[in-house]
Amino acid sequence: MPEIQLPKPRAILFDWDNTLVDTWPCISRAINITLSAMGQQTWTPEEVRARVAGSLRDTFPALFGGRWEEAREIFYQAFAEVHLEMLTTNDGAEDMLREAAGSGIYLGVVSNKTGKYLRSEAEHLGWTSLFGRLVGAQDAARDKPAADPVHMALDPSGITAGPEVWFVGDAAIDIVCGTSAGCRTVFVGATYVTEPNTAHPDRIVADCKALAALIRSAPPRN
Repeated sequence: MPEIQLPKPRAILFDWDNTLVDTWPCISRAINITLSAMGQQTWTPEEVRARVAGSLRDTFPALFGGRWEEAREIFYQAFAEVHLEMLTTNDGAEDMLREAAGSGIYLGVVSNKTGKYLRSEAEHLGWTSLFGRLVGAQDAARDKPAADPVHMALDPSGITAGPEVWFVGDAAIDIVCGTSAGCRTVFVGATYVTEPNTAHPDRIVADCKALAALIRSAPPRN
């Protein structure tokens, strides 16, 4: 599929986990503590990456049935104990964010991480001031891939979701979310595997350094 030339965006909305920061070790630890406590088989790191994308309130009922709220509390306790300690940033992410924000592009976050944890991680990294709004799971009426959190994240800017907004993420759910809101989409990762009935990203970049170069080289808007 040919790549689409993307004009310089007025706003960029980012997924958080594993787009800007590496949280797989912490997520793997917390989900496996939860699975074990609930009497289920634990997952390999590859299974965690393949199965963890939706928000907890959207995925735990199917996974744990009538005991999903009990599982939720176990997961949150395990996650809260170490998520700041284990948090690391992806290579080039901070430089990319600061350059984009410094050029006048509005930045926001749309994540399926619970909002209070998302915002505490941004504060821990000293990134809060770079974003107009950080929207996590349960902040909007519906979570990603619904478009509700996209509109919430853009609200302080006055910018309407559309082709002047880029949605950047590392999973198919991000591409579905951005496309459903009418935004341009950029996938960050080595390869994008198109899933049935999902959109293809407008652009694919290897990492945050390549994303910075894409933003920098984007032609001015007409």
